[in-house]
Amino acid sequence: MDRREAMLRELNLYPLWVRRPGARQEPAAEAVETAGAVEAVGAVEAVAAVELPPVDRRAIEAPPVVEILPTVLVAAEPVKSAVFTDLPRAAFGESVGDTPATPADDFFGWNLRDDESDAPDRSGDMGGESLREFQRRNADGALSGLDWPELKQKVQNCEQCNLRAGCHRTVFGVGDEQAEWLFAGEAPGEDEDVTGEPFTGHAGRLLDNMLMAIKLKRQQVYIANVIKCRPPGDRHPHVGEVAACLPFLKRQIGLVKPKVIVALGKTAANALLGGDATIASRRGTVHDYRGIPLIVTYHPAYLLRSPMEKAKAWEDLCLAVDTLQGVQGAMMADK
Repeated sequence: MDRREAMLRELNLYPLWVRRPGARQEPAAEAVETAGAVEAVGAVEAVAAVELPPVDRRAIEAPPVVEILPTVLVAAEPVKSAVFTDLPRAAFGESVGDTPATPADDFFGWNLRDDESDAPDRSGDMGGESLREFQRRNADGALSGLDWPELKQKVQNCEQCNLRAGCHRTVFGVGDEQAEWLFAGEAPGEDEDVTGEPFTGHAGRLLDNMLMAIKLKRQQVYIANVIKCRPPGDRHPHVGEVAACLPFLKRQIGLVKPKVIVALGKTAANALLGGDATIASRRGTVHDYRGIPLIVTYHPAYLLRSPMEKAKAWEDLCLAVDTLQGVQGAMMADK
């Protein structure tokens, strides 16, 4: 058996035909069948001639290897807080002394921190103590043991920020030290820096008229500022300066023990109540400062530039009067 016959048998193509005795053969059909068989054998030989690469059985049988890498947690760098540039205090809708003010609708947000890029380094002007150390030392009421003379001396000798070096004198406060009313403003202006008394000049005269409208005199109330030293150019005080000076005002409130507090302007309101709210959002509400009712109204210097807002200030004063009467009535009922 030759190779061709063996392949035909393997493909079940052999025999292609069987000659029968006496049968008439068709040459054309025989030629076609023979050609088909030859082509089939040629295709089989071509497939057999192709050499396949050797198969690595280990690669087929071995399961895929999954490499598990350890998870590494990388601490993200802290995001640096946005810094704020110094803005004139008049841009906040209020001013000190006779500095012009813009309308109330133009209030800007209260600075959350000093400008780290432009503000001078005050670490050398802290009298050997950083601002953070000063705040920590006073956080638990370190000034609570001071009486009026000691507190006044403390303010006069204060060097916790750089404002003291640039002002003529400190402006502590004025009025009845046992008053039922306490009015808190922002900071001294040019006139106050000279006289050493808060709210003088045109703004002070307007405040006197506001007091007269509710049948009070300056001598019957206590008046103080959050900041005791005049900022350069009557600019808006930095938050660090507010934080350094605010304990003094809080101690003054603790000594006076007023029955009602009136915050004059946004800086005083936010310093005593916290947060960063506008005057419009705080008006018309009786707030609470350590158990003392607190009313928020506009700064007198702002009212000088926006006389149309005086009607709202009058509403605030009436609210303060009603609040005080309610406190006095409650005290009488307890007796």
